[in-house]
Amino acid sequence: MSPHRTAGSPPLSAPGRRTVLAAIAAAGCTTALPSQTAHAATPAADRLELTADRADPVDRADATPRVEPVERQMRGMWIASVVNIDWPTRPGLDAAAQRAEFTRLADDALAWGFNALFVQIRPTADAFWPSPYEPWSQWLTGTQGQEPGYDPLAFMVETAHTRGLAFHAWFNPYRVSMQPDPAALVPGHPARTHPEWTVSYGGKLYYDPGVPAARRFCQEAMLDAVRRYDIDGVHFDDYFYPYPVAGSDFPDDETFRTYGAGHTDKAAWRRHNVDLMVREMRDAVRAVRPDALFGISPFGVWRNASTDARGSATAAFQSYDGLHADTRGWVRQGWLDYIAPQVYWHIGLAVADYAVLAPWWAEVVRDTDTELWIGQAVYKSGAAGQPAPWQDGKELTRHLTLNTTLPEVGGDLFFSAKDVREDRVGDVANMRLAHWGQPVLGPLPTRLATG
Repeated sequence: MSPHRTAGSPPLSAPGRRTVLAAIAAAGCTTALPSQTAHAATPAADRLELTADRADPVDRADATPRVEPVERQMRGMWIASVVNIDWPTRPGLDAAAQRAEFTRLADDALAWGFNALFVQIRPTADAFWPSPYEPWSQWLTGTQGQEPGYDPLAFMVETAHTRGLAFHAWFNPYRVSMQPDPAALVPGHPARTHPEWTVSYGGKLYYDPGVPAARRFCQEAMLDAVRRYDIDGVHFDDYFYPYPVAGSDFPDDETFRTYGAGHTDKAAWRRHNVDLMVREMRDAVRAVRPDALFGISPFGVWRNASTDARGSATAAFQSYDGLHADTRGWVRQGWLDYIAPQVYWHIGLAVADYAVLAPWWAEVVRDTDTELWIGQAVYKSGAAGQPAPWQDGKELTRHLTLNTTLPEVGGDLFFSAKDVREDRVGDVANMRLAHWGQPVLGPLPTRLATG
């Protein structure tokens, strides 16, 4: 068990992850499946206006899976902490119970064949480590700012590495709170001290991406963990500017007037703001921890071809326009070690077909140094209300079978841990049997392979 550490003390050391995982892979052993404990499903919003499925969806369940073994592949599992989705399972658990829950998650991940954990450690402008910048997360104790009695991040990194699992620190850059009132934050919270940095929108509170001081503060808050802990990567998800609320624009007119000099188009200015966050974080992470990866898991559609000829043959929400996230541009400009688009839709869905989007993303990364991993929606498998392809226990197998035809795809990330564990219709078990015959090393992106 990791003792509690103060903010200034060094992180705990642990056996090298690559050494441990190499030993596991060399052993060539399969592992038993973990016990499956049912949990209430908390599916993420689809964020896609569905029209209709094709009358004859592509059926690739019987397609031949990969025969030849792979030496390196990303097999990642997301562990979400916001609103206690995965871990801790509820606020207020004592330190021993929290450690036991995470240890079981790590053991189960290894048993299932995963080689990396992507753990949300700054979900709402807070911290899962003793941060000098932001308060302890409410998702740990139930009370924002309350010390949990140990250093969760140090414990999680050590627990992952001793099992040969990579540990990627997952940060949400701008989200401050799941409620809109700055006065509800703990006294001394930076968002209370600097209300000029914040915007209330859609029932939540955010740092305004257009305020340079807010951007710099968020970067320093995240980099504190990068400097002090032996993490393997820095990970952002799909949240930049918030998902639009019908009939309500993000209220940043005053910010645009103050900081938008040289921009006549607010949408382009917003994309510029997000670009700055991405590029500057890439530079800072490489300066602070050169061996750590920096990557993003964005919404699965950049732009539709009907909007932009470079886009995909889809008819869905567009991250470029709706979130001001130029995900394709980040790849083409070399700002990311990897991109893991959330292609959370089944093969044959008319408006956003996995069989269209996976090849489109493969084309985006082709001839770049950016790795492509695909985000997979385990939370849909066997869930009530999901269409037939998600009910037969074969959709994930179909996805990974299609991936084998795309040499650019270097692995997958699965959302999220509780759904992997529950595996309602055996989708994960079937996928694992078809495609994960042996443990493998994690990917080695070009930047690290070439020094």
